[in-house]
Amino acid sequence: MKAISKIMIREWKRIFSIPNFYVVLLVIPPIIFLFYGLIYQKQFAKELPMAVWDEDQSLVSRTLTDMMEHSELIKFTATVNSNAEIEKLIQEGKIFGAVHFPKNMESDVKKNHQTNIPLYTNGAYLVPAKMIYKGAAEVIIKGGLAVVLQKAEKQGMPADKANVLVQPIKLNTTVLYNPDFNYQLYLTPGLITVGLQMALIVASVLILNLEFKRNTIDELLQISTSSSQIIIGKMLAHLCVSWLLFVLIAYLVFPIYDLGKPKTDFNFFLIYTLMSLACIGIGMMFSAISNNLLFVTDVAMFFTSPAFVFSGFTFPRWAMPWYDQFYADIMPYTHFLDGFIKLYFMELPLSYASPEMVKLLVFIGITFPLSILFFQKKINLHLKSKAV
Repeated sequence: MKAISKIMIREWKRIFSIPNFYVVLLVIPPIIFLFYGLIYQKQFAKELPMAVWDEDQSLVSRTLTDMMEHSELIKFTATVNSNAEIEKLIQEGKIFGAVHFPKNMESDVKKNHQTNIPLYTNGAYLVPAKMIYKGAAEVIIKGGLAVVLQKAEKQGMPADKANVLVQPIKLNTTVLYNPDFNYQLYLTPGLITVGLQMALIVASVLILNLEFKRNTIDELLQISTSSSQIIIGKMLAHLCVSWLLFVLIAYLVFPIYDLGKPKTDFNFFLIYTLMSLACIGIGMMFSAISNNLLFVTDVAMFFTSPAFVFSGFTFPRWAMPWYDQFYADIMPYTHFLDGFIKLYFMELPLSYASPEMVKLLVFIGITFPLSILFFQKKINLHLKSKAV
């Protein structure tokens, strides 16, 4: 224990004195954590600019335009008279979409003829396109039903019967856990934790091999020549730093952006600790295998950079090809995120995240023994070369 304590204290001094460590672990993370929250400070995508092309110039088209204008998702910023104008404004980035009320729309409705209302959205911007579709579809469906209802009432049908006739089945939607579709609540925690995984792994790949690069390995071996003691001591030092980052996230960044959920802090801390250990284990394993700092740093960057894309946070993993799903499975962040969603967003008991915690324990159970094995071989070779 004495040797492990000495190694841990020595590693803390290295973390706070070597730029490779303190920049990656202590300087960059707070900046990006706060930056990620600022990106989504508006929380919602509202008042998306749209154009209206009203060839009908009728009471119905004006009513639908007014109803869409009152939707919080849509803001009409242009009036156009052709498809070419719509395309031009979309290409110039001035609008995200447009709606076209065709000529004779109102008269067709009154004659019980079906009429089509073209809605244009820019699919190159997926989120605004879906938001515009959502806002416009709700209004047009509601407006269409209102027209039919009005006709039925004019023909003498009681309002309650007319209402049942035009809408025999009514959909009531209940959105759980993020009912307002708040982007800051949805994306900021995920981006912060994926950035944390990158920082922990990139710093960890330098924990062991930097001793050889800076010629401090003999100083370290004077404390202990046991790779298990060295790795445990260094791991504890880096785990403590990750706990500092947890305090920063849970008790400073989250409250600043109103993302704090005090009831989930303990469960969040447990699964966060497992992810931290898994990341440190992966980094130390690479560090024990190779002394080439540039190579292991490149490997760490390549390994961690696409984590957010493969995690399933923005696109379901089951819809990805099997090799992408495999890549997602070999990253700790994927399993952390699955557990984090259950424990933080859904506020479920810890038992619901048991499968994800077991997977993170598998990472820990494989990487640390391999790190000890490879680093002990390096120690033995180094001592042997010194003895010759």
